[in-house]
Amino acid sequence: MLYYFFRLLEQYDIPGSHMWSYISFRAILTLILSLVISAWFGEKFIKFMKRKKISETQRDASIDPFGEKKKGVPTMGGIIIIVSILLPVILFGRMRNIYLILMIITTVWLGFLGFLDDYIKIFRKNKEGLKGKYKIVGQFSIGLIVGLILWASPDAVIHENISTERQGQEIVVTHKSEPIKSLKTTIPFVKNHNLDYSKIMAFCGKYSNAAGWIMFVVMTILVVTAVSNGANLNDGMDGMCAGNSAIIGVALGIFAYVSSHVEYAAYFNIMYIPGSQELVIFICAFVGAMIGFLWYNSFPAQIFMGDTGSLTIGGIIGVCAVIIHKELLIPILCGIFLTESLSVIIQTQVFKYFKHKGQRVRVFRATPIHDNFRKLDEQLDQTSRYIFKGWPQRQFHESKITFRFWIVTIILAALTIITLKIR
Repeated sequence: MLYYFFRLLEQYDIPGSHMWSYISFRAILTLILSLVISAWFGEKFIKFMKRKKISETQRDASIDPFGEKKKGVPTMGGIIIIVSILLPVILFGRMRNIYLILMIITTVWLGFLGFLDDYIKIFRKNKEGLKGKYKIVGQFSIGLIVGLILWASPDAVIHENISTERQGQEIVVTHKSEPIKSLKTTIPFVKNHNLDYSKIMAFCGKYSNAAGWIMFVVMTILVVTAVSNGANLNDGMDGMCAGNSAIIGVALGIFAYVSSHVEYAAYFNIMYIPGSQELVIFICAFVGAMIGFLWYNSFPAQIFMGDTGSLTIGGIIGVCAVIIHKELLIPILCGIFLTESLSVIIQTQVFKYFKHKGQRVRVFRATPIHDNFRKLDEQLDQTSRYIFKGWPQRQFHESKITFRFWIVTIILAALTIITLKIR
């Protein structure tokens, strides 16, 4: 909103109004405001939740040895995150931008889905929360909506094959193609690192382009669902999910900025995506909200984000990656989320397989994998056989586990960024 107001003032030569045309200026303001809102509103929200006695129920001590201390801590802190994202974005973003609109829709949609889950857990006293099939339907739906809008919108276009030519001391950027609808996406560690979905579906003949778009929509659904669930599983320790997500957000912000800048896109030989600079505004709000939320969520947590926050965070990361055509980098960038999800799948499937044979076999002490590091052997189910029973050999405090997971995410984020040059 303020963007359009100051651009209007610029027509009358009002001093300073031209600053609002710079994405860096608006991005920094967005980051600062998001931090301020998260810190200020967070305190008010925590006091409100305590007055209403809307808090975390006692956790299973066999899983969380610090669970007793977390009894009475308010939950549904995802509301703080959502408010801290949306207000700065509405103030400083260009609201006619299709990508910004999609990010706002994703935030509201998955925020509401997570809110329903938390509401059922807290007010209906049902620890299972919203049934899994309804969560999947909600995640499937937003993935479908995003995929179809990117397919149908005339504003969701790219410039392919950017090249640079040196003329004297100046670098002139030229384009070999007009803005087009593209089914290409970036793949890591490959010289000509674009994968075209329509070429994968070449066996469909003259329908290969349509089949490619169907594959793109399906991929969007899978990415949004997988990352959303991964973030949800990662939200098991104080500050864990918020810290990892902030790091991932910084990497996505770099990708969005490079993709939106014609010369940087040319230098890195990636797709130039007009309009994706507004994603930088959104990501700055996202990172600011995550860091501000850590003020209260770091150990010992004064509030938990709940599914209201974790489902929203995962959806935001997934949709942003799809918009900038970097969804195939997600397994690297969100390696922690992927590992959390795989640990649960492996544990569940191995247990089911051996159960049919009359045996109780588990791979890890506990899943998601972060729980494996805080559970002692004497806390295990003595009727089960554990493949990795002696790993690790001692129990770790959750703050140490959290910091080490952050460090791994920093390494993965750095690796993801340098894939722009390693081919």
